[in-house]
Amino acid sequence: QLQLVESGGGLVQPGGSLRLSCVVSGFILNSYAIGWFRQAPGKEREEVSCISHSGDSRNYADSVKGRFTIARDNAKNTVYLQMNSLKPEDTAVYYCATVTIVEDMCVTFGYDNWGRGTQVTVSS
Repeated sequence: QLQLVESGGGLVQPGGSLRLSCVVSGFILNSYAIGWFRQAPGKEREEVSCISHSGDSRNYADSVKGRFTIARDNAKNTVYLQMNSLKPEDTAVYYCATVTIVEDMCVTFGYDNWGRGTQVTVSS
């Protein structure tokens, strides 16, 4: 069964950096587009970034563009989210999931697979 496991979250000061990892098992990673999502307490889940199966296409939410970078290493079955210049508003649980890219948007369906999330807290 396809599984995704996130790691790399933690506590960081504003302006700091973290790198999140999403390790995929069960299928070869390059068969799937992967997205990062986040959900803060009391807020709706939001799309952060996604990357196509080949890595040729990437997109980012406006709120993170220029600060976050998504990448994939298919040989390691891993998708990364490098987060720089972190802000308190980035505090959330971050999830990765298989996605479909439709007109440059990251879309999930009922059959898509999700990880369990990793907590990112940005605070001084």
